[in-house]
Amino acid sequence: MAPLILHGGKTNKNSYKTLIAAEYVGVQVELAPNFEMGVSNKTPEFLQMNPIGKVPVLETPDGPVFESNSIARYVTRLKGDNTLYGSSLIQYAQIEQWIDFASLEIDANIIKWYAPRVGRGPYLPPAEEAAISALKRALGALNTHLASNTYLVGHSVTLADIILTCNLYLGFANILVKSFTSEFPHVERYFWTLVNQPNFRKIFGQVKQTDSVPPLQSAKKPSQPKETKPKAKEEPKKEAKKEPEKPKEAAEEEAPKPKPKNPLDLLPPSPMILDEWKRLYSNTKTNFREVAIKGFWDMYDAEGYSLWFCDYKYNAENTVSFVTLNKVGGFLQRMDLARKYAFGKMLVIGSNPPFKVKGLWLFRGQEIPQFVIDECYDMELYEWTKVDISDEVQKERVNQMIEDFEPFEGEALLDAKCFK
Repeated sequence: MAPLILHGGKTNKNSYKTLIAAEYVGVQVELAPNFEMGVSNKTPEFLQMNPIGKVPVLETPDGPVFESNSIARYVTRLKGDNTLYGSSLIQYAQIEQWIDFASLEIDANIIKWYAPRVGRGPYLPPAEEAAISALKRALGALNTHLASNTYLVGHSVTLADIILTCNLYLGFANILVKSFTSEFPHVERYFWTLVNQPNFRKIFGQVKQTDSVPPLQSAKKPSQPKETKPKAKEEPKKEAKKEPEKPKEAAEEEAPKPKPKNPLDLLPPSPMILDEWKRLYSNTKTNFREVAIKGFWDMYDAEGYSLWFCDYKYNAENTVSFVTLNKVGGFLQRMDLARKYAFGKMLVIGSNPPFKVKGLWLFRGQEIPQFVIDECYDMELYEWTKVDISDEVQKERVNQMIEDFEPFEGEALLDAKCFK
């Protein structure tokens, strides 16, 4: 099958819906080359595909399809052996229900708040207040649903998750600051889990939450009639003074500076080679304590590295096993940015709910790296305690966490996950 051509901007969240769905389904969709918003979508060829001139538009062998949700539905249905539309009639209906919710309750209100602030419409305070209120109501309902569900429908990603996450992306990236979204912790967990799934990340890249709401100064104000002033007498034009050319050295100084190195790369060299420990951990199949644990302490450099225990703050919420496991899995995905500098073990403990989540982390340096604290929002969901390796009790706890010792602190292990 020839690739389908998607006409739309590379950073358009409505294009992302189709591109992510295509990754899950295994359909080849290519962005139209050299597409320029405001130019390409005004050509006669484009208007023949969509007379209203909106993007995206999908060019198929059987004719064009426009409206982003419809395009994503079309791509999803091209292959019948996928789970993006669920496995039953009720799941199909629920997926459609959440697609409508994502469009009418989430996307519409984010746009009503965001668009006037970036000059795409007149700014009216009562309209903004109404949009924020409606958005909070919708996010509150979504937060309640996600308190006991990892995904919107069923136990895996569906088209509803793709469309909702793309709509939330517009908000998280542009206007929904941390102080706003922290009221909806389950929505936060859901969003960061989804955008870090491989098929999402391939399209989104690294997602970062905005630090501020766009200032009002950028909003359009209703145009005022211009006053007509009498023309001033024409005066002879003065020749503009030519500015002296900047010396070559000055021009070189203004060139962009190289990106600063990660502070951890500037630390004194350590005799502990993290990759060697990870290899030893992975390759030890028998006599784990005698080989891997002993090897760890032989390698451990207390000056170049530090060990940390972490305990999840909200264990009382961990009432569903698969939701708890997905929380931990999402956390480990988001820690990928620290792979060069860290090793971790995460334990999910207990035979019955609520399940406890505890972890052990090895970090380069004497503190938890600041870039990890800044970039991985999960960090604040845990209590962090630095390990005192002179305390034999703490040292033995480290050993047990590394080797998945069971029972751990008197309880069975539901699961143990390793970050290496």
